[in-house]
Amino acid sequence: MRRREFLGLAALPLAQALNRQPVRSLHGRVVGLDGTDAAGVELTRDWQDAYCRSRITNRTSRAIRIKEVVLFDTELAMPLETTLYGEGFQMLTQTGGTLGEPVDFSQYTDAKHYRLSEAEHGRSFYGLVTFTLPDHTTTLCAFSSCARFSGRFRLSTGSATREGREGGGAARAVYRLAAVMDTEGLPLAAGESWDLEELTVRSGTDRVQLLDELGAALLRHHPRLIAPRSVQGRFPSPPTGWCSWYCFGPRVTAQQVLDNLDAIADRYPALRYVQIDDGYQSAMGDWLETGAAFGGNVRTVLDQIRRRGFEPAIWVAPFVAESESAVFKEHADWFVKDADGLPLRSDRVTFGGWRRGPWYVLDGTHPAVQTHFEHVFKTMRAEWGCTYFKLDANFWGAIHGGVFHDARATRVEAYRRGMQAILRGAGDAFLLGCNHPVWPSLGLVHGSRSSNDIKRSWDRVMTTARQNLSRNWQNGRLWWNDPDAVVLSDELTDAECRFHATAMFASGGMMLSGDDLTTLPAPRAAMLRKLLPATGVAAEFDDETLRVGHVRLPDADMVCLFNWDDVPRTLTVRLRAAGDVTDHWTGESLGRRQGVLSFEMEPRSARLLRTA
Repeated sequence: MRRREFLGLAALPLAQALNRQPVRSLHGRVVGLDGTDAAGVELTRDWQDAYCRSRITNRTSRAIRIKEVVLFDTELAMPLETTLYGEGFQMLTQTGGTLGEPVDFSQYTDAKHYRLSEAEHGRSFYGLVTFTLPDHTTTLCAFSSCARFSGRFRLSTGSATREGREGGGAARAVYRLAAVMDTEGLPLAAGESWDLEELTVRSGTDRVQLLDELGAALLRHHPRLIAPRSVQGRFPSPPTGWCSWYCFGPRVTAQQVLDNLDAIADRYPALRYVQIDDGYQSAMGDWLETGAAFGGNVRTVLDQIRRRGFEPAIWVAPFVAESESAVFKEHADWFVKDADGLPLRSDRVTFGGWRRGPWYVLDGTHPAVQTHFEHVFKTMRAEWGCTYFKLDANFWGAIHGGVFHDARATRVEAYRRGMQAILRGAGDAFLLGCNHPVWPSLGLVHGSRSSNDIKRSWDRVMTTARQNLSRNWQNGRLWWNDPDAVVLSDELTDAECRFHATAMFASGGMMLSGDDLTTLPAPRAAMLRKLLPATGVAAEFDDETLRVGHVRLPDADMVCLFNWDDVPRTLTVRLRAAGDVTDHWTGESLGRRQGVLSFEMEPRSARLLRTA
């Protein structure tokens, strides 16, 4: 059934699930640069089942700059204990917890770190937000495409907390929820129309199914990236390998890489990709001009990796450059501009970069930049032999607050055009998006980093695990998730190490070692080997506490148990079928079991059980 302009009817499940009472106010509006309604601009919303396709048309005789389009704006009363999950614009932002106590999964948030605008007296979520009521009803609000505009949901507190209707119910608060399309103040010409991104609103008691349906919708608009060299047109399993950064940082030497290559060939042959990280280049931005590292020629190391039968992999931050780089000095016209027409210093509008900043941003809408990207990646693929690229700092390719060469392009378009040029140059290589805008990367990367950088501390092990496992629904569907490197050296306790390894297994994603494999203790080396090869199957969890999950393999059900707390906890799991239960890490047999099992879990620990 199709219906036009009846947004209240189409979004009624949202109001019913969250408010359990009639919608109080629900309307859309087109907002001009001054914050008022853009008179003469028509908004058409066409609902088909749970999906809304929208268009704006300028019915006047003059161009009008459009700040944003509000697709709906409603007031809802929700229990404070409603479970919340929201995505951010860039990889490092996720929000969890409850409406009463929202939690940032990382300190590097869109608002505080990247200086994106925030909802007044509230929060913004990009691409996806879910609300799960105490009765387990979930409402999912999402944008199911991201080809031109960035869609977000603004959640702000509307009035004071009050008690339930009968006086003894759960505490509730009134919120305003708006679905907003950021049109960046671009001019809509007289008589011109813009098609906006697709919106979906759906409710149900099976959150996993709702996310599955969203994944299918995203793939309709952004098919999973095809890689010509791989089996059946795509990489059939998550890459495995080794990364230099987490043991040697930017001062990595050729000898350190080659020593680890020896260890991989001898003891860990399943680690196929050997990735050289940041540090080989002469300057940020000059990727083909190697610096003092590796004797001034990184290609000799890459050649040795290939000759040993492994895949050479390399780190590149394609969209950024430092002021001392040759590309910046020689091609200032290639960069995103500020209001004065000068290259925009990124620290004027956002985070300026974590090393050798402040960074400047190569403009993905500039034809010469697109040619440059093609040349860099074609050279690295064809001449250097690299078959895997870790693309870092991709967020800057979609930087806000600047002026693009194509003045009518959005920042999503700027990023996507730059990435399409990189794809043309990289050919059949694997592309991993890192520190990237998540929704704008749909259909442009084979792998997607799903967490912050790992560190050898409990806090970072715990927080990255929560970030990764909350994105399990994306793995193997939109791309392969990259839960970052597995680090198993002695800085972590045995229990913390099992937690980390179990979380990596439960992610179902890529598996790259971040340790110096020449010194890894034997028990931890044995654990690494048990993580290989990567299964490609992510755990499905019983609920959003992420305490009990199941990885359904063809020949076994792998049960993942997590105690996230600093105190002991008893966890119970219902086996899906009777079978022989074995501890995956120790090999201990628990005998043939069925039904409900209980386990006493020490603090900061996990178990991985195989039932077959």
